[in-house]
Amino acid sequence: MQGKPLNGVETSLKDRLPIQAHTLFEAKAQKQLTFEQIAKEIGRNEVAVAAIFYGQAQTTPEDVENLARVLGVDKSKLEAQMAGYPFRGHTMDMPPKEPLIYRLYEIVQNYGYSYKAVLNEKFGDGIMSAISFSTKVEKETDKDGNNWAVITMRGKWLPFSRF
Repeated sequence: MQGKPLNGVETSLKDRLPIQAHTLFEAKAQKQLTFEQIAKEIGRNEVAVAAIFYGQAQTTPEDVENLARVLGVDKSKLEAQMAGYPFRGHTMDMPPKEPLIYRLYEIVQNYGYSYKAVLNEKFGDGIMSAISFSTKVEKETDKDGNNWAVITMRGKWLPFSRF
């Protein structure tokens, strides 16, 4: 049954996700919670919570305790599953095959050099950090009733060093 959703996770990802993903997604489905609801309960951003579920973000002991409480999962089980550091980026093929993720990739393909040129004009030679970084997703509805996705990325500017 390749491609059938498994508790909010595409089954084609099953073997690539860390062990805690299965525990977290199963509990999320049982409780019928959104990432936004979980985020409000644990005091994190909804994108950060989703990143925790996919094994792409580091957790604190407080995060683990709060997730266990909100999701009704055994805390010691989560602690054992979430020990160590995230292994970021290994879940996804490049270029991405999932249409929404591909569209985000396509945005960078189409506008990447434009973003770079404008950022360099505003900040000088450097890069935007993906480590000192935050992001959020919002929904806007225009006067005609059309829904718009608003993705905000906020990264610390890191100027290149002269050596």
